[in-house]
Amino acid sequence: MLKNWIARLFGAAPAEGHVRAAPEPKAPDNTPAPGPGAGDPPLGPGNIDALFYRWVTGTGQRDTPPGADKPILDELARLVASPSSGAELMPRVPAVIPQLLRSLRDDSVTSADLARQLSQDAVLVAEVIREVNSPWYRPTVPVRNLEGAVMLLGQNGLRMLLARVAFRPIISMQAGYFARMVAPHIWAESEKCALASSLLATRMRVDPFEAYLAGMMQNVGPIVAFRVIDLVCTDQQLPHSDEFCAQLFRDAHTLSSRIAALWDFPAPVADAIGQLGEPNSPPLAQALAFGDQVAKLRMLVDAGQLDPGIPGRMFPAAQDVFDKIKSEED
Repeated sequence: MLKNWIARLFGAAPAEGHVRAAPEPKAPDNTPAPGPGAGDPPLGPGNIDALFYRWVTGTGQRDTPPGADKPILDELARLVASPSSGAELMPRVPAVIPQLLRSLRDDSVTSADLARQLSQDAVLVAEVIREVNSPWYRPTVPVRNLEGAVMLLGQNGLRMLLARVAFRPIISMQAGYFARMVAPHIWAESEKCALASSLLATRMRVDPFEAYLAGMMQNVGPIVAFRVIDLVCTDQQLPHSDEFCAQLFRDAHTLSSRIAALWDFPAPVADAIGQLGEPNSPPLAQALAFGDQVAKLRMLVDAGQLDPGIPGRMFPAAQDVFDKIKSEED
């Protein structure tokens, strides 16, 4: 179960398998972190979340005033209790996006139906054509239109691509110092998490598209959390304790789950997000939890924040997913 996920992910990892301490960069970069020391924390979900938070925000060991985390967590808790207020902090998106998101969760909607809806927005059409011609899909001949995209991708593939296109502006179009700074990294993690979760879902015999949607949706709450930070932290000094990071991600994922329900996403998707990190959770939640952590590990290793030997200590299945979510440009 999830409480044993590290053992399942890494198998017989060496006892000395520790992460490197996060450095104190001014902003996220690819500067290698110092080597691991004897006091480094063990590699676990909470540590990975905290390292990821400190990396994307550029916080390190700087102290913040006592109680600096309380206004952030209090406001986030208020939004968890009122998810519609949290949803209002998300950017406005093209009118066709909500329609597409509704269609993506409807099994009765065909690829042709999705293509017709997509054709209402020329910018989205161009984005889909660009994506389907990318190195990831590797078409044998260039795809010139939506019909060709449908033929190449099939029903599930087109749904995943449309989910990616639909969620990009939701995550990426941010205002505010911190939300704008972290948005590219949060979006990259969403892409990798969605892909990793869908790959793991096939091994766990759950719907890969629901896992993909959950991977995309789970970072809506964290983005709202950074919008809250922008509203509360006027001095640009962020709390970064392990306790703060744990509570931030816990509440943010609860908010993601409730916004997913508010947007009428399938109940298993909303439930899986809400059950992230819980022991004895159902397979979809486990696939999402594994996918989220593998995605963060991938980004932290690629950024030089973790020992590059980490994937060598994973089970072959986990290492395979880790390798598959490497960005083309890396």
